[in-house]
Amino acid sequence: MTTVAVLDYGMGNLHSVAKALEHVGASKVIVTHDPALVRSADRVVFPGVGAMRDCIAGMKAVGVDAEVFEAAQQKPILAICVGMQALMQHSEENGGVDCLGMFDGKVKFFGHYLTENGARLKVPHMGWNEVNHTITHALWRDIPQNSRFYFVHSYYVEVANAALIAGRTQYGVDFSAAIAHDNLFAVQFHPEKSQKMGLQLLKNFVEWRV
Repeated sequence: MTTVAVLDYGMGNLHSVAKALEHVGASKVIVTHDPALVRSADRVVFPGVGAMRDCIAGMKAVGVDAEVFEAAQQKPILAICVGMQALMQHSEENGGVDCLGMFDGKVKFFGHYLTENGARLKVPHMGWNEVNHTITHALWRDIPQNSRFYFVHSYYVEVANAALIAGRTQYGVDFSAAIAHDNLFAVQFHPEKSQKMGLQLLKNFVEWRV
């Protein structure tokens, strides 16, 4: 039996994440910020949507920040979108916000005049894009190189230690689409919105043996 705790700190509807985890084989999915329930879960999902300032405030208000650090020492943890960004030291969003500081890195704005091959790119980066695997990892199992995933973001992670990067995507700049460290895996895209390949990644997470 595999129990997954989806961390809830009042930002966004987590129903789609929970349903996708159930669909790929999680025995029990709990949407919660209760420390006791998080500790009892086999693995933890750290999602995130919305503005970084509000997300960090919400995390600290209910203690999710402490739960992320504790879970990262003990069990498999998957961070998604703003959840990935929140692991860095600082974000340019909202005029500058200090994040959780789990990793040495910055969250940077794509910019108002993003271009690629001479063409203007819209910000936010919204839609399907390819992810290039930069390492072999259990969560990439049965996901072909350069598979497409669904992104929605105006800010991207620039991690200081390149060895942490597990996947890269090109959108005007070459940015970190995934990072990995021990029992933690984080993605900028939304696996729950990425159809077959996203469900495969969530299945890999549910079955991940660290």
